[in-house]
Amino acid sequence: MKKLVTRTLVGLLLLAVAISTNAQQKLPSKAKVLKAMEQANEYFMKKWPDPGMPVTVKGVTRTSNLWTRAVYYEGLMALYKVDKQQQFYDYAVYWGTKHQWNPRDKVETRNADNQCCGQTYIDLYLLDKQPERIKGIKQSIDNMVNSDKKDDWNWIDALQMAMPVYAQLGEVYHDNRYYEKMYDIYSYSKNSHGSNGLYNTTEHLWWRDKDFVPPYKEPNGQSCYWSRGNGWVVAAMVRVLEIMPKDAPHREEYLKTYKEMVDALIPLQRNDGYWNVSLKDSTHFGGKELSGTALFTYGIAWGINHHVLNKKTYLPVVTQAWNAMVKDCLHPDGMLGYVQGTGKEPKDGQPVSYDNVPDFEDYGLGCFLLAGSEIYSLSK
Repeated sequence: MKKLVTRTLVGLLLLAVAISTNAQQKLPSKAKVLKAMEQANEYFMKKWPDPGMPVTVKGVTRTSNLWTRAVYYEGLMALYKVDKQQQFYDYAVYWGTKHQWNPRDKVETRNADNQCCGQTYIDLYLLDKQPERIKGIKQSIDNMVNSDKKDDWNWIDALQMAMPVYAQLGEVYHDNRYYEKMYDIYSYSKNSHGSNGLYNTTEHLWWRDKDFVPPYKEPNGQSCYWSRGNGWVVAAMVRVLEIMPKDAPHREEYLKTYKEMVDALIPLQRNDGYWNVSLKDSTHFGGKELSGTALFTYGIAWGINHHVLNKKTYLPVVTQAWNAMVKDCLHPDGMLGYVQGTGKEPKDGQPVSYDNVPDFEDYGLGCFLLAGSEIYSLSK
């Protein structure tokens, strides 16, 4: 009991120190937040004038409804909510139409990465209820709802890719079966994968997959908690919480996990506003990194906006993070630097620098736009 009390007091002290170090900064105006978002988005839309064009990276060609592009469209739809430009809507509709509103690898897929595009398809369906916009993704998720299998999400990125789709369908059709199946697969990831689950119930962070469950250690002896991986989980929690009605099954558990993660993340924020790619080992490819930082900014700012987190306590955290990303990462032409390329751990997708172009530029922008949409709501 003494150890538990001591650990709690140390955690609170670290939280207070972390918050006090960035309490002096102020959020930019709404106009400046929007300008940064539009600048980054314009760069991408100019680079990809045809949103249906296949994506070729390192000699491999993929259809453009893959997960990296789907995350971008999550961000674009968040931008559209605060800046309803017709070109944003048209760009998203063309993308969905090009893929016949189907998940990647068609409706038979069980892969969360392939289902991520469904988040935007359903958003667009809610804006214009054309049945074809929701039919394919509904069929894909229905196949899973009607199956007993529940071990599909064996990597934590999958939570962000797929959980919001289940929540959207549950809300659209007022059908708790989607919420229950979502919880079954989520719970298996949390409590069973890797023998005892991928969530550390003591440190309140997630191992990316079973490969990183102890005895695996980082060079400094700490557990490997990958920044972007944990960012995906934070994003999954807030997106699900925003969509689900207040009385939806298991909502309170998602909220509890979200709050635990936020309080674990605050002391790990660097003095410059970023989070390291290895959350507890600054010596293992430490430095500025946008994608994880943007996802944490998005999640924490959402909590403030929805009165889940205390504004006075947490506003300095997201203020410093947002200001750092705009100052250090946003190029004059709109490109975003310091984005870690695809992978599953700190060493992947390196080097991370201002000028280095990652293998995919889309998901980093999506994370940035999600963060910006919540910062915009916070700003005066």
